[in-house]
Amino acid sequence: MARSLAQRQSARRLDTLGAITRGQRQTGGQGLFRPEDNLESPYGRSALRQLYQLVFSGKLEGCSLARFEEATGLDLTDQDGTFKEEQPPISTFLNRILALPIALQNRLFDVFEELMEAQIEAAVQAGIFDVGVETVTAESLVVTGRQTIASHAKSGAQTQLLTLARKDRTRITSLDEALELATASLKSRLMINEQSGRAAVKLPATGLMLDDGSVQPRVRLLRPAHRDVISVEALERSHWREVGAKAFHAAWEAEVAEIPELTESAFHMVTGLLLPVWNRLPDETARVYRLQTDEGERIIGRLVSPASAAALLESSGADAPALAPPTAIAAVMQDGASLILADGLVLKRSLVMNRRRLELVGVGDTSVDRLKALGLTSEIIAWKLRLFVPLCGDAPMIVEKLLALHPLMRVAPATRVNL
Repeated sequence: MARSLAQRQSARRLDTLGAITRGQRQTGGQGLFRPEDNLESPYGRSALRQLYQLVFSGKLEGCSLARFEEATGLDLTDQDGTFKEEQPPISTFLNRILALPIALQNRLFDVFEELMEAQIEAAVQAGIFDVGVETVTAESLVVTGRQTIASHAKSGAQTQLLTLARKDRTRITSLDEALELATASLKSRLMINEQSGRAAVKLPATGLMLDDGSVQPRVRLLRPAHRDVISVEALERSHWREVGAKAFHAAWEAEVAEIPELTESAFHMVTGLLLPVWNRLPDETARVYRLQTDEGERIIGRLVSPASAAALLESSGADAPALAPPTAIAAVMQDGASLILADGLVLKRSLVMNRRRLELVGVGDTSVDRLKALGLTSEIIAWKLRLFVPLCGDAPMIVEKLLALHPLMRVAPATRVNL
């Protein structure tokens, strides 16, 4: 317990030292500490506030508000009996709990750690976890597009938007590895999705502590090329079902045989003169990448989503390249952007029955049959006809036909959707 606290406090100090001495956040720790070990990060501060709220509301088992305030000397209550807006910082909290009995130390820090891990896991899944400058390593990195979006009047220095294609070797979990993990825990189960026919190993996962103090049970689904964490409730509502070893083996091997050796993808970076245009960049995660292309070019810049890349080109007056259907779908489903099409149509992401759907809105009654002929499906929801692009293997082809019939006018990022 005490060693864990000391190590994590050292992470911040060493990373700060690295930033001062070498201008690089990771230098001081020499790889000994991960970014998530820093308790004074925004995720740590948010987790601490959640912990204070749990104590204040009496939802922390084994530690009442009165006991906490008496043991730590920290006052969480305002004069009118409400929760204080300004709470003690993380450094004060850590110093005070080190003086508590070991059992109470463990209890408080365990809850704090669970809350912080939940914050970090959510940030990682959302793609907004800040680890400083990330070095991109891949089998192949090629610049496929380079456009100038700003130029400094006096120096002539340019800000460029790069499009890069990358190839990564697919990390595949073999059948033997999956079975070894399945036998390591009595709670593991062999599963098959009745709808897709895909296989997965259900493994135990840490529960997620919610703001109200309740714990959401979760499980981890290990698949040949993925690992997903979902709630037990979501699993029960899904099509995943427990099966025998023979059916599992066949499904797993069939899926492994279909997985390509290399996975191809694309991403966008803003490089060059960034400081003067930093405030003009999209209000999204500020992840900074550094990499070396196959041609030996070294690049460092800020990552932007496909939707934001299109918006930057639009605002700069540069000619935006045609948005490929897979990129268009990713911009909507992953980035939450809206595609503004001709004739008043908008392709956007909608939440229907707790599922994210690709919906086309603004459709007139006379256009429904023509759009359904392209492959869109119609559903009556709350007595209203709605059209969706099915998220299956044919989705890129359907979107391509849709864009040919109703050309893309502009991309509206999620942070500024103005129809």
